[in-house]
Amino acid sequence: MFSSISSPLRIPCFSYSSSTKTRIMVARLSSPNPTFSSTTELQSKPKPWLLVGLGNPGKKYCGTRHNVGFEMIDTIAQAEGISVSSIQFRSLFGKGSIGNVPVMLAKPQTFMNASGESVGSLVSYFKIPHNQVLVLYDDLDLPFASLRLLPKGGHGGHNGMRNIIDHLKGSREFPRLRIGIGRPPGKMDPVNFVLRPFNKQERQELDFTFQNGLEAVRILLLEGFDKSATFVNSSKSMKLNN
Repeated sequence: MFSSISSPLRIPCFSYSSSTKTRIMVARLSSPNPTFSSTTELQSKPKPWLLVGLGNPGKKYCGTRHNVGFEMIDTIAQAEGISVSSIQFRSLFGKGSIGNVPVMLAKPQTFMNASGESVGSLVSYFKIPHNQVLVLYDDLDLPFASLRLLPKGGHGGHNGMRNIIDHLKGSREFPRLRIGIGRPPGKMDPVNFVLRPFNKQERQELDFTFQNGLEAVRILLLEGFDKSATFVNSSKSMKLNN
């Protein structure tokens, strides 16, 4: 459905909510003390999550609808103090943690339609279980600035997702956070629509959505999929008056 398209360097700043602070503090306090951990505890160290935002590299595509996946990764990286600046397997890449859960953040630099080349290599090299690969990407079929978290599924006509599924040997068993960008007006070509930048009002609404997406990711990693999905489904996008 979509042609190749990267995320703006402009990153909204969000502070932790009190509920998030509590969850992360509990997670850190409950993590094993490396000085006293038993061999069994060390062996049970949680496997890292791979969080992948889809988009297209280059200034040409910064701030466009097709790059909201990159922007969501930037938001997470800034909030959690993770540098996404090294290059691994054709992606901008960084490691860190959310609470006591290790995470890897990636923004494939292969252009959208070849995203699977990077994702497949990262998953294979780091031996990431498919159910711990979260892909964040734009969705034409969702209302603008809305979110939907799913445990698995198809590509829905999104070429980046199609390519990822192909490089994971047809597996669709990985979660995804879809970020609504709305439908093109009138008879506008969807390819041209996803390459358009946001106006000021849309940007404010989208920044609010990124805050909800950040909270959803924290809940997913610290409390599980069901609680995160409930949070996402009950969250409302911010509608501003014209």
